[in-house]
Amino acid sequence: MLDQLLANSENLLYGIFGIVITVFLILDLGVFHKKPGKISQKDALQQSLFWVVVSIIFGGVIYFYYENPVPGVTPYESMLEFYSAYLTEKALSIDNIFVILLILRYFKVKDEYYHGILFWGILGAIIFRAIFIFVGALLISKAHWILYVFGVFLVYSGLKIFKDDEDMEIEPEKNPLIQLARKFFPISKGDMGGRFVIFKQGKLIFTPLFLVIILIESTDLIFAVDSIPAAFAITQNPFIIYTSNIFAVMGLRAMFFLLSNVLDKFYLLQKGLAIILIFIGAKMLVDIFSIHVPVIWSFSMILVVLIGSIILSLIFPKKPELVNN
Repeated sequence: MLDQLLANSENLLYGIFGIVITVFLILDLGVFHKKPGKISQKDALQQSLFWVVVSIIFGGVIYFYYENPVPGVTPYESMLEFYSAYLTEKALSIDNIFVILLILRYFKVKDEYYHGILFWGILGAIIFRAIFIFVGALLISKAHWILYVFGVFLVYSGLKIFKDDEDMEIEPEKNPLIQLARKFFPISKGDMGGRFVIFKQGKLIFTPLFLVIILIESTDLIFAVDSIPAAFAITQNPFIIYTSNIFAVMGLRAMFFLLSNVLDKFYLLQKGLAIILIFIGAKMLVDIFSIHVPVIWSFSMILVVLIGSIILSLIFPKKPELVNN
């Protein structure tokens, strides 16, 4: 595992990746969005397209410049692994967006504060997912059978999601982190102009938006329990997993503003996501019998299911629920 992390081309690509992410975060918060403001659909679309294009380009860079240290894996397969993991994370982000929206509505957060909250939420995701992925890679290098545990878990999660037709509900007050925060930290009653902390009479006081950040970070960790094993089902290369995961997460905020008002129209995406989880979980398990599923098959399967779910959602729109008087 260490020889992968020390590979020269990998270090170079990590550097490029780090520069792209850092520069965008600095420009985003320090230049373009210094003050709270509502993000328009046009801006959200442009940012979404930007991160999709950047991710596609990075996949091409992997193909041309990545000297893959994993034996038997070609640069072409590495590129497809990157795209497959990226698409899978994008699909899993749909549920994440829905939960984030519920949290923001529950706390009655003003639209102009959404951007700042999601910015810090994504920054936390970059750090915590790095820990998850590299610890996972270390464990797998020591005990390969953990992959089969991941496979069983993904199949179970996929079946559960496929059968679950109930609307998702959140209960923030039952979240142990929120309970601890309310117990040990003084919490203000107002949003205090979109700030997370304030100083009042020489005392540090936290605002309700701080609780929102805690909830969003804990929610992302919960979703990472699905997405990171799913990525390990596609590839065991931590470089591919981390970069694809973070590129998908970076586009999550723009996708939130783009889809927050139309999520219900793509109701079959949840079923598609379930099928993808079952497929990649099964792909991981058949390895027990030395059955190898080519990367191109995995990539094609994920792409077809995602596109098919969107098209079918539009062709067969969800029937409005009848309200009993």
